[in-house]
Amino acid sequence: MSVSHQQLKLIVNQSPEVLERILRVIRHRGFKIEQLDWQHASGQLILTVSSQRAMHLLTAQLIKLVDVQEVIVLDALQVTKSA
Repeated sequence: MSVSHQQLKLIVNQSPEVLERILRVIRHRGFKIEQLDWQHASGQLILTVSSQRAMHLLTAQLIKLVDVQEVIVLDALQVTKSA
């Protein structure tokens, strides 16, 4: 099985619930957060997520959130795991 690690940069509005909404979408779409860098002052959130699922399933849902202005895919790393 192949697990994809993807780094995303989100530009978000500064509202109290924005981080909670983003994390909820990531979990519901079946992705695991490997690393999170929250720069609250600039409204940037850099995430490293992993999943066997296609990344567009996550990015398409994140951009629909009201407080998310932009979703940028930074890089990808494919890791193959044996069962």
